[in-house]
Amino acid sequence: MRYLDFLRRLHELLRPRRYLEIGVRWGNSLSLSRCPSLAIDPDFNINHELHAEIQLFKTTSDEYFSRPNPLRPMADEPFDLAFVDGLHLFEFALRDFIHAEQHSRPSAVIVFDDVLPRNVTEASRARATPGWTGDVYHLVGVLERYRPDILMVQVDTAPTGLMLLLGLNPSDTTLIDNYDAIVAEYRHPDPQPVPQEVLERTMVQPAARVLESGLFESLAAAPDDVDRERLGADLRRIAVETLGRTFEARVAP
Repeated sequence: MRYLDFLRRLHELLRPRRYLEIGVRWGNSLSLSRCPSLAIDPDFNINHELHAEIQLFKTTSDEYFSRPNPLRPMADEPFDLAFVDGLHLFEFALRDFIHAEQHSRPSAVIVFDDVLPRNVTEASRARATPGWTGDVYHLVGVLERYRPDILMVQVDTAPTGLMLLLGLNPSDTTLIDNYDAIVAEYRHPDPQPVPQEVLERTMVQPAARVLESGLFESLAAAPDDVDRERLGADLRRIAVETLGRTFEARVAP
């Protein structure tokens, strides 16, 4: 399944009230939104028809989220869905996740593009191929280690995979507190040490199975005052039942 087809279906299932997109480019993914949306890109050139109330900001995500009230354009309402396809460098992607989670509901879904490079060259920090993922894939290891409370689902979409993050905690500061140490450990000079399981996609889920899992209907039905820990437990139970036992609860370090 192509990633845009997956995202289209995700919008339909989740029915977000507020949508965030970091990295707009031509607007092909932004055109899927049907709700008030905030879009950030320092160099967008939209050539797709948009179908929602869109607040576009021609700036970097770091600059935007340094503003006093980033949610003001959304009437101070947090996001229910975020799609991150910004600069394909690990440390920028990490900051994008931190910003997105801080301004999302616990029942939101954050989606990252380009987490499954098809070869080592495509994963280079210095772009050397037409299709380029950069070293965004490092996020997988970081979140598994530092945020095991988050349910991570890697999805086998074309061309370079998606990563879904569910069961969010907007008040968690673990990644901020450890940011410098994380970047020092995980940022590597080229060529990147891409694990074989990433190249072979051994830990990913078929797109159709994820869409049929019931995870997104459960999130869409969650009240605004949902208990975050109970929601996380429910999501992991659904994932174990529908996607496999690799999603059993882990204990945070």
